[in-house]
Amino acid sequence: MTQGHRSTNFPEVCGGIECTINRTEQGYFDQLNFSGHYTRWESDIEKFASIGIKALRYPVLWERHQPQQNQAIDWRASTASLDKIRACGMVPIVGLLHHGSGPSNTNLLDPDFPEKLAAYATQVAEQFPWVEYYTPVNEPLTTARFSGLYGLWFPHHKKDTSFVRMLLNQLKAVVLCMDAIRKVNPNAKQVQTEDLSKTYSTPLLRFQADFENERRWLTFDLLSGKVDKNLKMVRYMHPLGIRDADLQFFKRHPCPPDIMGLNYYLTSERFLDEKLENYPTHTHGGNEVQQYADVEAVRVMHDEPWGLKVLLKEAWSRFKIPLAMTECHLHCSREEQVRWLASCWKDLQELREESVDIRALTAWALLGSYGWEKLLTSPEMKYESGVFDVRSGEARETALAGLLRMAASSETIQHQFCNVPGWWAKENLFLPKATVATNHLLESVAGNVKPLLIIGKNGTLARAFAHICTERKIPHFCAGRKEVDILNNHGFDQLLRKLQPWAVINTAGYVDIDRAENETEECVALNTAAPVLLARLCNTHGIPFMTFSTDQVFDGTNVNGYGEHDAPGPLNTYGKSKADQEEQVLAVHATACIIRTSAFFGPWDNYNFVHHVIESLKHGSMVEAVSDVYVSPTYVPDLVDACLNMLIDGEAGLFHFANQGIVSWAAFARQIARIGGYDTRLIKAISSQQTAWVAKRPKYAGLVSKKGTRMPHLTDSLQRFFEERAILVSEAFPAELGTLVEAE
Repeated sequence: MTQGHRSTNFPEVCGGIECTINRTEQGYFDQLNFSGHYTRWESDIEKFASIGIKALRYPVLWERHQPQQNQAIDWRASTASLDKIRACGMVPIVGLLHHGSGPSNTNLLDPDFPEKLAAYATQVAEQFPWVEYYTPVNEPLTTARFSGLYGLWFPHHKKDTSFVRMLLNQLKAVVLCMDAIRKVNPNAKQVQTEDLSKTYSTPLLRFQADFENERRWLTFDLLSGKVDKNLKMVRYMHPLGIRDADLQFFKRHPCPPDIMGLNYYLTSERFLDEKLENYPTHTHGGNEVQQYADVEAVRVMHDEPWGLKVLLKEAWSRFKIPLAMTECHLHCSREEQVRWLASCWKDLQELREESVDIRALTAWALLGSYGWEKLLTSPEMKYESGVFDVRSGEARETALAGLLRMAASSETIQHQFCNVPGWWAKENLFLPKATVATNHLLESVAGNVKPLLIIGKNGTLARAFAHICTERKIPHFCAGRKEVDILNNHGFDQLLRKLQPWAVINTAGYVDIDRAENETEECVALNTAAPVLLARLCNTHGIPFMTFSTDQVFDGTNVNGYGEHDAPGPLNTYGKSKADQEEQVLAVHATACIIRTSAFFGPWDNYNFVHHVIESLKHGSMVEAVSDVYVSPTYVPDLVDACLNMLIDGEAGLFHFANQGIVSWAAFARQIARIGGYDTRLIKAISSQQTAWVAKRPKYAGLVSKKGTRMPHLTDSLQRFFEERAILVSEAFPAELGTLVEAE
């Protein structure tokens, strides 16, 4: 992190785990408990080191170690973790308070809060005298806003007086903590983090934007002892009861950071507009003078310079303190995460070349994060993945890990998706979605950007892939029977040579389980021979390959659901054709990706069980559904998003993708009726023996994943299905989904 640590002419690659322990009226929310790091810490740290990380932001948090006043601290877990970090060749940057308000005996408004945190800092320093880098309080200005101005976090105040008091308390704590730590370790260095923000506005609201643009520097102004430099903020604080003595403390005890750690997100830059009618109501707010909408500046057409480079230059010009981007993360689809990391890395390199002292880029949320879409205010914690995805219970590398390895060893990050600008790029923001998608698809065919090749053009799954690829701005080409015969070795080889895809997804196949009993030859040809042919040629060309299998490969005796490592035992011809596909595809393409899924349904086709149930219930017709066969229904948008992420991450092998929840067909039908608002009494449960099924089905065919990624619960997916259907009906969505490029 210091000049002496750098042996290259580009920034170091650092990492951090989202470790917030914030407090609300519902209690404490501990991110590392949600992520499973406390039980998996050793392997997590080894994986962090394996991608080339030089320094790791790591928590030794006050609330966790000393939840009760004067409680004896058990240092064993933190000692083991910090020793492991050091043994793996990484430098720990120890955090003491991360968006927290302290243990239950204190809070951000407690006059004794600074001294209490400093006393804890002394104990940490004495326990770990070798630790060099500290962040005593993470983002004090942001925490003060959320706890004192917006009322989101404890103690849930909504007034300027509380905001300022909380900020000053935290900053005084930083000063006292660093003083206490340096008494133990005189060489200790402070990495002070804060949100790197800026506000833009219409001319009428310039006064508010100017105020916020001065307020954003308060953390560093006060810690640096430059109290008089920010006179606008001094004049703001005086009427709130802040005495000169409160501010003079920082002038008498300057504690400028050794490194300014700046956390930048696309939401960090805001735009204020008095035209409320142009924005959704949740963006509406205001001050004592004017009501206005507060929105992400990236989504508004304005002429002012903006972005990471602009803001970092402003920080460097104002403070001339070494800088680090201490949080680099984007909550978005995987390809956009790739673009964002690459874009930030490029910006930091260019700033270094312009003599701005940039020390590091920190890949944030290495293990992902929970609940930030609701700003950590709800126990319903939605997960967003980071450099690793932990939904399976283990930390699985995503595509970002590969990018960090490149950054750690060279100046250039190269990836297929870096050739397409991110959604935040101005050339993309204000164009109709269809225009953007069409342009990129045409470019892919022209050879400027490699496409994803989707086999099975007119099928439900292929159409869903095309639709979501268009939404996610992934160049793609859909090939049906007109474009290629998947049983023709030469024809497929020619298509691969022409398109040069970065990956191939096979969605084609024989799908009628009952007819397969009498059409065995055709079923085997499409479900076994064709995928094997495609896989073999993809392997020859060095192209990743993904294909699909089914829950029908199992014998139905496992009532708890089948995992990826359970042995197949198909009961019908269709299941056997898929089981043979799995074995033979992996034999000819060892790094192929095979996805087992089940009973999928989606909003963009009418050929699924959910649509059948809805249409029957809408007309008051009785629905017969089997009650003694259990499956794991799968929502197609969830399935496709997960598959695309796995493909981008470079995963190989066999994975189960189905929504969480194993239900009988009858229970599934009742759930559809209940969520859709239909009469559940119209659902008639029958046994499998009462059906006209020809092929034998496994009685218990539930799928669970022990290695890939857990998808949302079935109830959640059904609710989104009905929401999406309502949107499609209101927009009169066209029958042909997405923009498909026909072969020449």
